[in-house]
Amino acid sequence: MLPRIKDLAATLSPRLIEIHRHLHSHPELSGQEHQTSAYVAGVLSSSGLHIRETVGKTGVVGEITAQGPDPRLLAIRADMDALPIQEATGLEYASRRPGIMHACGHDVHTTVGLGTAMILSHLRDSLPGNIRFLFQPAEETAQGARWMIQDGVMENVSAILSLHVFPSVPAGSVAVRYGALTAAADNLEITIIGESGHGARPHEAIDAIWIASQVITSLQQAISRTQNPLRPVVLTIGQIKGGRAPNVIADQVRLRGTVRSLHPETSAALPQWVEEIVASICRPYGARYDINYERGVPTVQNSHQLSQLIEVAAQEAWGYEGVQVLPEPSLGSEDFSLYLEHAPGAMFRLGVGRKDKPNYPLHHPQFAVDESAIVTGVVTMAYAAYRYWHQCS
Repeated sequence: MLPRIKDLAATLSPRLIEIHRHLHSHPELSGQEHQTSAYVAGVLSSSGLHIRETVGKTGVVGEITAQGPDPRLLAIRADMDALPIQEATGLEYASRRPGIMHACGHDVHTTVGLGTAMILSHLRDSLPGNIRFLFQPAEETAQGARWMIQDGVMENVSAILSLHVFPSVPAGSVAVRYGALTAAADNLEITIIGESGHGARPHEAIDAIWIASQVITSLQQAISRTQNPLRPVVLTIGQIKGGRAPNVIADQVRLRGTVRSLHPETSAALPQWVEEIVASICRPYGARYDINYERGVPTVQNSHQLSQLIEVAAQEAWGYEGVQVLPEPSLGSEDFSLYLEHAPGAMFRLGVGRKDKPNYPLHHPQFAVDESAIVTGVVTMAYAAYRYWHQCS
């Protein structure tokens, strides 16, 4: 079957490039993927899939009903949204929408999902079981997976696969990771409440800006002395708001940030840990505080069996030299983790690194991919899906 899948992918390659360039040129922000969804639905429908639109608000579901006897249902997920970034790649198919760009490769993910659907639809008579494709909105805001799940996309799903581009891996290669792939990501907002006063008489006020600076410093220092260094925690304060004038002591400062961790036990303890540190700084100076610690998405924990499925499929397709096993996880986050609360799954990294050209990181205005990676992703995903009913029995 692998030669047949490779032949089909090679034949589809010009069409896949066309799809990718259309998606890249017409990016849409999270929750606004109306034109993208309509385009995806059109490609799926023309490929013979049964489709459902407006799933998860702006998502699309496509299904292949096979003739095989296996009752297990395999899901394949691709995200579709773009970022509020002004593109600076200079590509001939660069974004036509000012201030919006596919800087995280979701246009590639969607193209690979569509290519996989096109190939497996062509091979449906030889598939042992059914496949459901999830084209998800709003991954960048960590909302889309929840919306899709609320609309029932994980009903009867036995396993789920996905991929994410990786610019540090060269195009033509695939990287797999056993166990934790990404971090849990929580949102943190701390409000320090002091008492205003004249800048020349600080002893008569409670300086919220100064106290906030102590809170930030203490949180960063405490990580290295109270958290297990073998269980990493990253806390970043990315926004500070406070103060009215240079000669007025601020009575309120708001800090907003993100907290990343890999281990469930560590993650569970972090809200109390944050509050204890904030309280220890505020109380001696008479300040009050308010903390809003919002749980985000959990860590992506790849199934060992499904990671092995992808690794073996990729090795057969591209040889051992075309497959890497990642030694460590990323502290980025992915709402693919929410699907894993309903079924085992695995996400692999698709190499998109360009040869002889600069490779910029994800979320960079000059991020660009080697488009030859699209066929690599399609063949890997389609063959892994085909092998699922044989290897994961």
